[in-house]
Amino acid sequence: MSAKLKFFLIVILGIFATAGAGIYLIQRQPSPPIVETSDGQTQQVTAIHQSQEIAAYPERSDYKTIPLEKINSSLQGSDPATLALNAFEDIAVGGTRKVEVDYPQRNQAFVTITQIKSGDDSVGIKYRVEMTTFGRSLFISSPPVWQIVWAGSQVECWAGSRPNLKLNHICH
Repeated sequence: MSAKLKFFLIVILGIFATAGAGIYLIQRQPSPPIVETSDGQTQQVTAIHQSQEIAAYPERSDYKTIPLEKINSSLQGSDPATLALNAFEDIAVGGTRKVEVDYPQRNQAFVTITQIKSGDDSVGIKYRVEMTTFGRSLFISSPPVWQIVWAGSQVECWAGSRPNLKLNHICH
């Protein structure tokens, strides 16, 4: 067998192996349920889904959910804090910003961004971004790839310029 034929067979086998692995990975990912009903029923399904989500994640109850489709930046990255800041860079303009990252489990990260506007230090917007690890980039020693799975926001009120004294948790 000639060297060119061996090389050609190796390339063809590599293509088939890559395609097979891709199909295997796609089949393992769960697809979201497709619901096609009238408007009234769709709203009911959404309300049920949100109440189940709050029951499963009680810390989300104070936040208004931000659809991930409205985030203009990448939903994947290697640093949770940077990923969350990039997700809200066009929203959070001016003032002071406090970023907190919490890792409740090895494959979970919760990032909280508190944005206090420069003109009004009695009202702040708090963003919560939840992430899970998506895998690793090329090498095993490289950092994990994080993916945003949920985002939300809330408005908070404070007593004047003293953010330690909260008047009420959520402004109305």
